[in-house]
Amino acid sequence: MSNEQDTPAVRHVDTPSGRIGYVEVGSGPVALFVHGVLLNKHMWRYQLGALSDFRRCIAVDLLAHGDTEIAAAQDVSVTANAKMLKEVLDALHIDQVDLVGNDSGGGICQIFAALNPDRVRTLTLTNCDTQDNWPPKAFKPFVEMVAAGGLSKTLNAMLGDKSIYRSPGALGPAYEHSEAVRDEDIEIYLRPHLRNEQRIHDLERFVGAFDNKHTLAIEPQLRQLKAPTLIVWATDDVYFPVKWAHWLAEAIPGARPPVELSGARLFFPEERADAFNRLLRGHWAG
Repeated sequence: MSNEQDTPAVRHVDTPSGRIGYVEVGSGPVALFVHGVLLNKHMWRYQLGALSDFRRCIAVDLLAHGDTEIAAAQDVSVTANAKMLKEVLDALHIDQVDLVGNDSGGGICQIFAALNPDRVRTLTLTNCDTQDNWPPKAFKPFVEMVAAGGLSKTLNAMLGDKSIYRSPGALGPAYEHSEAVRDEDIEIYLRPHLRNEQRIHDLERFVGAFDNKHTLAIEPQLRQLKAPTLIVWATDDVYFPVKWAHWLAEAIPGARPPVELSGARLFFPEERADAFNRLLRGHWAG
């Protein structure tokens, strides 16, 4: 994979929602990258490495993820995460962003954009929770496992044997080439969830709060969103079928027809970074 740079230093910004972890590289207009469940800001390393000549690239850690630190009672719902994004921008004195989201992070970006349209210069959505597809059917077994109290055991199993993470019963279906996922990347994604008991409980609450009421509530505002919107969709995704790309393109007035990546899967920003980065560069250039 090209354009991965040395890992930038983790920074923190204090907000009403918690002490939010993030990395940033580059200069110019700000691009804000939002990851999905179980992962963290590390997911966007190839975007930060390739696009920092063109944008001040910031990748945040969601509530209950990565290096973000929150109070035990902090709301971790997807709407609370959208609110957190606004708090981060306010704290960093950033007016507008090119917003990019994947997976549940893409759903959070929809909520943020619908509620704060003046803060969105452009929007880019990749395979993500949309409208009433939250959580998607293929993810419900994971949700049920978490509800049954199996999260700690599952995370420890995936870290103890990385092939479990890559397997069809775990995160394997999110990758086009799951066998190529590096052990060190799995460590970076999963290890923070096991730092202490509260971290496990925070992630349990994050997953337990998945509910399509959040995206249904903002649909009227989403249908008024004028920001230029790029929709890039992997066609071989078990969680988010291509029909949702077309739903978004129809719903968002600023959207162009979706770009479909044939054979790609959910985490294509890692696996097909070069193609995605070219699309982002063109989108931001107008």
